Amino acid sequence: MAKEKPDLVYGTLDMLILKALQYDPRHGLAIADRIEQMSKDILRVEQGSLYPALYRLEAQGWIKAEWGVSDNNRKARYYKLTATGRKQLAAEKEHWSRITAGINRVLTATETLCRDSAPGFGVSSGSFEKRAGTRK
Repeated sequence: MAKEKPDLVYGTLDMLILKALQYDPRHGLAIADRIEQMSKDILRVEQGSLYPALYRLEAQGWIKAEWGVSDNNRKARYYKLTATGRKQLAAEKEHWSRITAGINRVLTATETLCRDSAPGFGVSSGSFEKRAGTRK
């Protein structure tokens, strides 16, 4: 049986956090809940990944943290997106779109398309075996 893959693609957590903060400030667990909600329960962010990422994003100036009181009347750090963070979110979304478009092209490429565009493997010059120097 295949090993289960992690919920998040490596390198996407920062973008997801910035997106979760795009419209409203949120405390840490609310950010994780928002990502889960927006992904319709496909993506889960564990606290062990979330809080180091929040500190890193704050150090980069993409988010700002302030102390506040949560819905259950507890002291919590609320994070909000900065102007620099909004620019970074736009850049990350553009990068993600470009990368996923490339991956989709690879995954949807037909065998003929791959063969036709590979150097030395043109269909017009005969079978692979002939070009490779072997007999059918």
